[in-house]
Amino acid sequence: MENIFNPLIGGVLIGISSTVLLGGIGRISGISGILASVISKPSKESFWKYNFLLGLLLGGIFSYKLHPELFNYDVSNNLVKVVVAGLLVGFGTRLGNGCTSGHGVCGLPRIAKRSIVATMTFIFVGILTVSIEGLIK
Repeated sequence: MENIFNPLIGGVLIGISSTVLLGGIGRISGISGILASVISKPSKESFWKYNFLLGLLLGGIFSYKLHPELFNYDVSNNLVKVVVAGLLVGFGTRLGNGCTSGHGVCGLPRIAKRSIVATMTFIFVGILTVSIEGLIK
């Protein structure tokens, strides 16, 4: 049986880490923005960003070592679908000035208008996509 508390624990940890980063050094934990700036403009002033990304990587490895069953899923047998989906997510992230988690976790608590609109758009498009997929099947 699936542990229903794993997503709750993960969500709480994400919220706490975002709060600590904002309260501690005054930075927003928007992953796509952090990653984009590290790739496009690496600098010594971005030391915290490298540590943040390293923490994400090590946290994923630690989670896998602790609970490998949580990573037992099949993405897709169709490589083309996976690549197209990844490109669309990347395009949407750049177009929306952030990813779904960045707007939802970091923007909504700050009552950022852009994040409220973006999150509502993400939810609407998700509902629309699932509805269309349901009609096709």
